[in-house]
Amino acid sequence: MMLKAELRKKYTQKRKALSDDEAFLLSQKIFENFIQYFNPKEGEKVHIFIPISARKEIDTQIFIQYFLAQNIRVYVPKIVADQLINIEIFKDTVFETNSWGISEPVSNEDSVENDFHYVITPLLYCDRKGNRVGYGKGFYDGLFQSISPDTKKIGVNYFDPDEYVDDVWENDIPLDYLVTPTEVLSFLSGLE
Repeated sequence: MMLKAELRKKYTQKRKALSDDEAFLLSQKIFENFIQYFNPKEGEKVHIFIPISARKEIDTQIFIQYFLAQNIRVYVPKIVADQLINIEIFKDTVFETNSWGISEPVSNEDSVENDFHYVITPLLYCDRKGNRVGYGKGFYDGLFQSISPDTKKIGVNYFDPDEYVDDVWENDIPLDYLVTPTEVLSFLSGLE
């Protein structure tokens, strides 16, 4: 058992230790595992984060390009006035880099969509019970409270879960799945 702060520090360091090539190849394997397991269909709606390359996040651009090519609807988060809004993007969507170095749509038009098929979630760590350790801002906990209960909440991570998160709070909403380069874990069936 480890505290979120300890896990956040440990997995930030592990991620930084990856070379750019390693991170890309692991991202590719995560993408392949996601597609093989979930097999998203044309017209389905996916909420997915834009990666922060400085933090060596999973390269979700691979996912986004595939989804757009397959006519799968894509929504990305954007923080506006300390609120996470959901913006639908298209092949011609214009992006800009914000003050945190995150690429995001220029538009501030909230789609007000909450009935997604999948929410692909950034994280630093996820344990074998679906407890997610993010950056500690709480944006995704808020998103999880506002979306359809049928939405699959999916974390993506370079690393397999080893430790359990010790300081889970009652407002923390666990993930339904975790996709790593080696496996897809489901937390819905009680598998540990």
